[in-house]
Amino acid sequence: MEEQRAFKPYVPPEQTLAELTVKSITFGALFGILFGASTVYLALKAGLTVSASIPIAVIAITLGRKFLKTTILENNIIQTTGSAGESIAAGVVFTLPGFLFLSPESNGDEYFRYLTILILAAFGGMLGTLMMIPLRRSLIVKEHGKLPYPEGTACGSVLV
Repeated sequence: MEEQRAFKPYVPPEQTLAELTVKSITFGALFGILFGASTVYLALKAGLTVSASIPIAVIAITLGRKFLKTTILENNIIQTTGSAGESIAAGVVFTLPGFLFLSPESNGDEYFRYLTILILAAFGGMLGTLMMIPLRRSLIVKEHGKLPYPEGTACGSVLV
C-alpha cells in the first residue's frame, strides 16, 4: 500500500482570501438554478442526469477571472453551491414522481404543491449535509490519498 501523503492546502493558513461572499453565494445559487432546471428537464425527458460540478467549475473560473475578479476560494464556493443545487434538483425529480405513484388518491395539481416540493427539497438537502458531517472524518480525512474521488480531483484541477 502506498504511504499516505501529508495534506498541504493550496491556500496557506496564514494567507487571507475572500471565500464566503455575497458574490460567490449569488453566482453559485444562479448556477444551481440554471443547472438544476436543465437537470430536471433532462431527467424527465431522458430518465438520467449528468453531474454539473465540472461545467460549473469551468464557467466559474472563466467568468470569475475575466469579469468578477473572484479568488480561488470564491470560485470553489460558486462550484460547490451550484453543484449542490443541481444535485438537490436531481433528488427531487427522481423521488417526487415515486411519491405520486405510491399515493392512492393522487390527482395531479392537488397533489403537487410548490410549498411541499420546496420543503421536501430543503429537508433532503439538510439531511444530506447532516449525514455527511459524521462521514467526513472517515471518508475524507482518514482516506486522503487512498480514495481517488475522480470528479472532485477534476474540479480541483480546473479551479487551480
